[in-house]
Amino acid sequence: MPGFTTRPQLRGDFGMVASTHWLASATGMSVLERGGNAFDAAVAAGFTLQVVEPHLNGPGGEVPVIFQAAGGSPRVLCGQGVAPAAATVEAFAGMDLIPGDGVLAATVPGSFDAWMLLLRDHGTMTVRDVLDHAIGLAERGYPVLERIGETVAALAPVFSRHWPGSAEVYLSRGTAPRPGSRLRNPALAATYRRVVTEAEHAGADREAQIETARRAWSRGFVAEAVGDFLSRPCPTAPACPGAPC
Repeated sequence: MPGFTTRPQLRGDFGMVASTHWLASATGMSVLERGGNAFDAAVAAGFTLQVVEPHLNGPGGEVPVIFQAAGGSPRVLCGQGVAPAAATVEAFAGMDLIPGDGVLAATVPGSFDAWMLLLRDHGTMTVRDVLDHAIGLAERGYPVLERIGETVAALAPVFSRHWPGSAEVYLSRGTAPRPGSRLRNPALAATYRRVVTEAEHAGADREAQIETARRAWSRGFVAEAVGDFLSRPCPTAPACPGAPC
C-alpha cells in the first residue's frame, strides 16, 4: 500500500518516552505522570534499563548523553569511563594484548555519576524518585528477554568457573534463565536501596541528597566494595594468573 508504514509518526501534547525496553519506557512515562520533567524521566528510564537489559548495560557501564534544556543549546554530558589510575603500562607487562573483557579491560564506571549530574542540574526529582522503579524490578524480578538468555548461556562457563557472584544472579538453577521467566537481582536492589538511604540522611535538600549519592558511589561503600574485590587475586583468566583484579 502506498504510504503505509509500520513506524508511523507519533505525536502527543503531554509527553512521550522511547527506549529499547517497554519497562523502561513505562518507567519514564510514570515519572512524567507524577510531575517529573523530561530529565527526571530519562534518568529513571536509564536506571531501569540497567536492570532489565543486563546483557546491554549496567551500573558499571557508561552513558554519553546529548540533550537540550528548554531555552538552551544542545549539550553533551560525557559519562564515558576513564582509565583506572593503576592501569599503567607496567600493570600490563608481559601481555601481548589487553583482554577484551574482564577486570583488566574495564574502565572506571561512568554511568551512575552521569545520570546523577543530569538529575542534579536539570531534573526536579530526588534520588529515591528516579531509582524506585529500578529497585522494584530488581527485587521482584522482570520477564527475561530471549537475548538475555542467549547471552547468559554463552557466558555460563565463564560465570561458573570464574565469577561466582554473576553465577548466583544469572545461573540460579545452574542454567541460563528461560525467555519469559522472571529474573531478580537482589544485590543490585540492595545497593541502590542503600544509596537512597544514605542520600536521605543528608536531609531534605534535593541537591544535597544527590551529592551524597554520588559520594556513596564513587568514594563510599560502593567504591570500597569494588576496591576490596579488585585487591584479590584475579579470578578470570589464565592470561593473568595471580594478577590483581
